[in-house]
Amino acid sequence: MKNLEGGLLEYETAGKFLADIKKEFERGDEEIVKVAELKRLEQEGKPMEEFVHEFRRVARGSRYEERPLVEEFKREMNKICQRLIESE
Repeated sequence: MKNLEGGLLEYETAGKFLADIKKEFERGDEEIVKVAELKRLEQEGKPMEEFVHEFRRVARGSRYEERPLVEEFKREMNKICQRLIESE
């Protein structure tokens, strides 16, 4: 691949071009899948330690960092607190 005037890229073969395109989209797909998995994650009947471990595992591949990640964690904690309040 070499750079041409005007910023266009030239590929030696169509296969190399398609491989680069696929690689770029797969990277984005992986993040999207991890974010969706993070949003679906629930404690359900798991011990808190297991939930935290699973949350961290899923968060590693997501694009979330710092504050948005904390917000996702708080979302599930709020559900847990609500269930405790309702069970009283």
